[in-house]
Amino acid sequence: MAFPPRAPRGTFNPRFKKEQQQEHRTNHMIRVPEVRLVGENIEPGIYSFADAQKMAQDQQLDLVEISPGATPPVCKVIDYNKFLYDEKKKKKEMKAKSKTSEVKEVRFTPNTDDHDFEFKCKHAEKFLQDGNKVKAHVQFKGRAIMFKERGELLLLKFADRLKDVGALEGMPKMEGKRMLVMFAPKSQKKPKN
Repeated sequence: MAFPPRAPRGTFNPRFKKEQQQEHRTNHMIRVPEVRLVGENIEPGIYSFADAQKMAQDQQLDLVEISPGATPPVCKVIDYNKFLYDEKKKKKEMKAKSKTSEVKEVRFTPNTDDHDFEFKCKHAEKFLQDGNKVKAHVQFKGRAIMFKERGELLLLKFADRLKDVGALEGMPKMEGKRMLVMFAPKSQKKPKN
């Protein structure tokens, strides 16, 4: 059974742009009787909305509602586009400064020899000093599952080696054919002057 034809909803205009919703209320969008006014070249204080709007127009700037939850709402006399640009720039800087930690993996087998062990320890130390977590696991293949004690001893030796730069998050545990353990970086205290 076919659907009946639907009536057209209107004409499509490719040049029509939907107006974007602003993050802050500005000028005529502010609907309160009085506001607390701040900004450059202005005496901070509580003004009626009409007076605040007139002060903003005299300086050819916008009246922007910064804190709508306050009583009365806080408004600032600024150039709104410049304000948005500065906000975007601040957010970008904050994002660049924030450090996201990753989980780095170090893999062993029950028969890992001393040289490989030392080599992997150095890598794990570097990962922890960079602020990343380290997940170390011993992979058991085939009949090697019989040597669980070797894997546990290896991981405990690894934990002992990393005790200065990393904190052990739990004892070694089995998950399928691997025994794993997690290390978190120790918070490095900044030296006081």
